[in-house]
Amino acid sequence: MNVLVIGSGGREHAIVKKFRQATSVSKIYVAPGNDGMYFDATCVPIEATDIEALLSFAKEKEIDLTFVGPEQALSEGIVDAFQSEELVIFGPTKAAAMLESSKSFAKDFMKKYDIPTAAYETFESIESAKQYADMLGAPCVIKADGLAAGKGVVVAESLEEAHAAIDEMLGQAKFGDASSKIVIEEFLDGQEFSFMSFVHQGHIYPMPIAQDHKRALDGDEGPNTGGMGAYSPVPQISEELIAKAHETVVVPTVQAMEKEGTPFTGVLYAGLIATTSGPKVIEFNVRFGDPETQVVLPRLTSDFGAFLQALLREEEYAIEWSDKARLGIVIAAKGYPEKAVTGYALPSLESEQDDVELFFAGVKNVQGRFESSGGRVLLVSGIGDTLEEAKKSAYRFVENREWDGFHYRKDIGWRVTEN
Repeated sequence: MNVLVIGSGGREHAIVKKFRQATSVSKIYVAPGNDGMYFDATCVPIEATDIEALLSFAKEKEIDLTFVGPEQALSEGIVDAFQSEELVIFGPTKAAAMLESSKSFAKDFMKKYDIPTAAYETFESIESAKQYADMLGAPCVIKADGLAAGKGVVVAESLEEAHAAIDEMLGQAKFGDASSKIVIEEFLDGQEFSFMSFVHQGHIYPMPIAQDHKRALDGDEGPNTGGMGAYSPVPQISEELIAKAHETVVVPTVQAMEKEGTPFTGVLYAGLIATTSGPKVIEFNVRFGDPETQVVLPRLTSDFGAFLQALLREEEYAIEWSDKARLGIVIAAKGYPEKAVTGYALPSLESEQDDVELFFAGVKNVQGRFESSGGRVLLVSGIGDTLEEAKKSAYRFVENREWDGFHYRKDIGWRVTEN
């Protein structure tokens, strides 16, 4: 197959690498990609949301399968456009992508179909939003309704913080149109985990779960980010709880989307929290998570291209996963997530370690050296028979280098490896 991957982050690098391992795939293009992907695919200078240019490219290069990474392209209808031209593409339609592109849509959908989630209300008025926050009390959760690159969520530890977040989102348009409407939720206590599944025509192939670290600083302090690290498996989340999440969240969601006339194809990402009354949904995404993809997808041992072909043809496929543990550390630009300072040179990344893998995101090749060009720069994934081994491998690589102009968390995986 000729494959086109759309996107430019670490998630897309993981997707590209998995296609590269597949004997069913002969040529891989990535649009636009980044300078760290040049060894694994042919980068094409077309932005992920330039749908017309991507359509033309797919026809010109006789692309057999297009895989969409980022949510913005999905929310703008790239799948609908490709399907109208009878091109094979893996991802949800614009209507199905509403599960992620509108928090209020997703919450109303869950309420309608009794899918477990936190109590909530939706607001466009600052005054009524603050009244509801006061009624809930702190902590509570303030979410921009639309897409905000993983940064549109504030877990307010005090009512002052909740009021400030409401003012920023509704009053100051911190996230533009994405925060012209907000959702306020009760705070749920428990461990979070990410449960992703491949879905098509009601067929569901669950992936191993992951847990990511959203806060910028050690000890889960600081602002929310797109993710500062992740690991898989997550041994403190029981197989029974995962099975219950599949039964009470994933299956009903897929069935309900079909009832709504918006059947789901693609990666359904359920961001879940393990509460005392069972798993509840924090959020849905309609694509691979980042950085979870970089620790989950490498565990796939099946031919990725052949599996996706079989899924889209509604043929049975025995998908297989490695027992190896993965733990990934995000190296972020100084100042991320508020205002990333870019242009710093990365240290040498050459290593004799065979128990790490690198996934590039915000990097640019300047005269043969990588420099930072975005907020999250790369992810260092350690590999081991246990999470402790994977953690040691990842931190051995990171701590042997100077990271002037960058920052990273020093406690990824602490819930497992420090208990």
